[in-house]
Amino acid sequence: MPQESLDSLDDLLDSVCDEESFRRFLFALAADREDSSSKEAAQPSSPYGPDANGWENTTIDRFLYAAVRWARASEEGLPLADYEPPSNPWRRCAEILYAGKGYE
Repeated sequence: MPQESLDSLDDLLDSVCDEESFRRFLFALAADREDSSSKEAAQPSSPYGPDANGWENTTIDRFLYAAVRWARASEEGLPLADYEPPSNPWRRCAEILYAGKGYE
């Protein structure tokens, strides 16, 4: 697997600033999901919590709907979570997709 898969998903998210860094993040997000699926096949997690690697939304439709819900909820920031939307649109898109992984 290319080098991107060796970097932390959180680190890659933090580094998103342009199209190239966004692509690296997308690759790592996909690799994280693939790794999680492999772990689940070998040893399933409890059905009452996230699966391996913290994925709550394990189908494309649940993932995308969760990403949209988080995008709407965080549009003006999330004071209790100390979140301010970044001004960089590449970073904002990456954060929206990352939230789709676990937002309920």
